[in-house]
Amino acid sequence: MAATPQNPAASAPRRKVSRHRGEGQWAAGHFTPLNGNEQVKKDDDGLNVRTRIETIYSKRGFDSIDPSDLRGRMRWWGLYTQRKPGIDGGKTAVLEPEELDDSYFMMRVRIDGGALTTRQLRVIGEISQEFARGTADITDRQNVQYHWIQIEDVPEIWQRLEAVGLSTVTACGDTPRVMIGSPVAGIAEDEIIDATPALEEMKRRVLNNPAYSNLPRKFKTAISGSPLMDVVHEINDVAFVGVRHPEHGPGFDVWVGGGLSTNPKLGVRLGAWVPLEEVADVHEGVVSIFRDYGYRRLRNRARLKFLVADWGAEKFRQVLEDEYLGGRKLIDGPAPEQPAQQWRDHVGVHRQKDGRFYVGFAPRVGRVDGATLTKIADLAEAHGSGRVRTTVEQKMIVLDVEEDKVESLVEGLDALDLTARPSSFRRGTMACTGIEFCKLAIVETKQRGSTLIDELERRLPDFDEPLTINLNGCPNACARIQVADIGLKGQLVLNDRGEQVEGYQVHLGGALGLEAGFGRKVRGLKVTAEELPDYIERVLKRFQAERADGERFAAWAARASEEALS
Repeated sequence: MAATPQNPAASAPRRKVSRHRGEGQWAAGHFTPLNGNEQVKKDDDGLNVRTRIETIYSKRGFDSIDPSDLRGRMRWWGLYTQRKPGIDGGKTAVLEPEELDDSYFMMRVRIDGGALTTRQLRVIGEISQEFARGTADITDRQNVQYHWIQIEDVPEIWQRLEAVGLSTVTACGDTPRVMIGSPVAGIAEDEIIDATPALEEMKRRVLNNPAYSNLPRKFKTAISGSPLMDVVHEINDVAFVGVRHPEHGPGFDVWVGGGLSTNPKLGVRLGAWVPLEEVADVHEGVVSIFRDYGYRRLRNRARLKFLVADWGAEKFRQVLEDEYLGGRKLIDGPAPEQPAQQWRDHVGVHRQKDGRFYVGFAPRVGRVDGATLTKIADLAEAHGSGRVRTTVEQKMIVLDVEEDKVESLVEGLDALDLTARPSSFRRGTMACTGIEFCKLAIVETKQRGSTLIDELERRLPDFDEPLTINLNGCPNACARIQVADIGLKGQLVLNDRGEQVEGYQVHLGGALGLEAGFGRKVRGLKVTAEELPDYIERVLKRFQAERADGERFAAWAARASEEALS
């Protein structure tokens, strides 16, 4: 088991490292904070802000909040201030944080593994309607995000969430974030191994634990035993991917160092096979390596991917085994097999291993509302189900439906505009929060993504190839633009009249799962928001005309001429 000291800085192992002295690695004895964020964390554990929220800020109001809590520690409990309305994207990078801050909050509810009961979903919906002006977005990490939250209401919201086993703890901040997991764990017919016990043990060890509440930056975990590779494992800090070892049977292949943002890197395999009962040990060890050896000097180099890039997989595995697993050697293991299909969102009707069915459906770009969530809970229960799931593609699933009730459920979802039989465009389009609420955003995303779906369905009604279109409001890639078939990075561009307007830099041919890789950028290719439907229609028609038999869009885009992609 990995070391979990209450004062990790005091007992972090000393080890000579190759980086220069200024990286702030605790394992090298460098404990002096090298930037303001590190100083804030040293001054007080982010977990402690909850007491101040409950006893001071919720009673005295927004103006009473200490700035270090407001823009720092409150993230440890899933709270960010949202963007003040009316500020255009051109001012995002020039205004001070306090000028962008609204007095309302985004609140993130962590849903590890995407697992919800209908009772929990109903409570999420009720909170949305009562405290969040009906907002409730499904994220691409299986969470739900509220907006318009007032600080006065936060303790009551926490009480209601925790009464049904939900939480916002470390949903944000320099902490172990939500642990994404296969939404069909334990029920899918084709599952290699059910990862649920490992996910629960990982949560038990690291969540709300002061030993892991001061990491260099965020830490993202994924685990799945599905052969569809349904948790975007390649872009997580650590991921456990279901495999069958030729001698030891089902277990997990370990990946480390993935992440996107402005410096994207795909994770690398450690070449190690881990049985179910040892996953939590390895996970805790990787988190501890990040805490002790992670770079803390510069925020833009403080993710685990930079340490992995400098060390390499072999050294990382050696340090993990020698210093954090007590000298225990991990078993060498096989790589995962390529998934048999490109879609891995579980949309549609699928048989479970127990003979019942699960039904996956597609909200528009993850945007739902509280009233709709309560209706989904009602609909699921009316069809005999008490369990729902969220996915990493901003989709949802109803589990445990008897065969004779499937069609009725599908019809009920259609009535809510939550189709289980979506077009490729409805199914494959994702969008981040965008300028409506996000202080980092430059352009609008959610409504534009929804409108784009309608336009493409109208213009290309017979297009039925798997295709992902990901819209992001800024360069930070929350919507995974670099690994989409068509990734759209929001920025301000000039239109044909020389006016500065909202638009996108285009990435083409990215992928995860099947031949994972980053999309290419065509030199100078930027598209205004107004031109976006025309551009995508043009490119997809060229794809249809030029593709080889069975060729995927990503493969075509990799070989197509710049003229064909423009």
